[in-house]
Amino acid sequence: MNVLTLAQLIADNALQGKRVFIRSDLNVPQDDAGAITDDTRIRASIPAIKMALEAGAAVMVTSHLGRPIEGEFKPSDSLQPVAERIAQLLGQSAELKQNWVDGVEVAVGQVVVLENCRVNKGEKKDDEALARKMAALCDIYVNDAFGTSHRAEATTHGIAKYAPIAVAGPLLAAELDALGKALLAPKKPLAAIVAGSKVSTKLTILKSLADKVDQLIVGGGIANTFMLAAGLPIGKSLAEPDLVEEARSIMAKMMARGATVPIPTDVVCAKEFSKDAVATVKAATDVEADDMILDIGPETAAAIAKQLLSAGTIVWNGPMGVFEFDQFGNGTKVLAQAIADSDGFSIAGGGDTLAAIAKYNISDKVSYISTGGGAFLEFLEGKTLPAVAVLEIRAKG
Repeated sequence: MNVLTLAQLIADNALQGKRVFIRSDLNVPQDDAGAITDDTRIRASIPAIKMALEAGAAVMVTSHLGRPIEGEFKPSDSLQPVAERIAQLLGQSAELKQNWVDGVEVAVGQVVVLENCRVNKGEKKDDEALARKMAALCDIYVNDAFGTSHRAEATTHGIAKYAPIAVAGPLLAAELDALGKALLAPKKPLAAIVAGSKVSTKLTILKSLADKVDQLIVGGGIANTFMLAAGLPIGKSLAEPDLVEEARSIMAKMMARGATVPIPTDVVCAKEFSKDAVATVKAATDVEADDMILDIGPETAAAIAKQLLSAGTIVWNGPMGVFEFDQFGNGTKVLAQAIADSDGFSIAGGGDTLAAIAKYNISDKVSYISTGGGAFLEFLEGKTLPAVAVLEIRAKG
């Protein structure tokens, strides 16, 4: 991706005395009392803030939090807990500023947190007047929120059009570098794992990847639909029979390129969906009418692991089975371990994928873990991310 970065500006000593507006992704989970239950996104945002402060800037940082109604601020929408955590992590004050659109006081060496940006009327619709007002607050705009880069909003897109200078922060730059390495210039062979409950939600991703990858590994309910397309019985398993022809066309496209969509040769079944369900391993040809397929079998898992160990690049989105129940987690566990053991470059994204990475304790073995769910998926689909596209335009001058 051809974008200017905060690091480049700092190398040119361009931040001294400047007002810097950072759009971070501070949308953290909270309990009923408003306490932050996972501060991963806040910690990920700190490097950009520190870089700007150390380079002599006056720093403003904002984010959305939750789903506020524009123009109707409620205490539960407030970034106050986030501001307090930022202050703790920085070891200095991070005052929260309300009603900031028309002006903010911030001194060099100071950081202020601008209240929940989605409370501002026009934020989600990328209102030009709002974007221009926000752009007027700063000398330099920094987008460090990859997780919202697939949305054209006032703080992710509009402000970048009108700010004097617009650049990518370190987190956004790292995401773009990792995704580009995995999909735009991958070391071959390229293996993609696309799993989940429905083909329909990942159909455009599957079609896009079918033109690029050497192995397209499917799991979960998606694999069941591909099994149907291959003429295998799936019992009462979750599947989308109306998309069987789409699955066949993807398999045919891959075959024509000399690439593969591995179809499970064995599966793990149960008669019911529950944490206490009895798991039975069966050949893929032996699934009975009242069986539910809840994981790939050990033979299939071993074959996929072998493929992954020889891959040059691995893209992972989605678990192979119902890994939340241990008796249906072996497929995902074996796949996770193979990714951990692979010498190839690996990138993983999506909520369930991150949960599996945490469960099987391989976070330090995955080359890059994407912070953006929707943005990660849209990049895989080959879609243009509006917040990135505008930075590319600004980089051209």
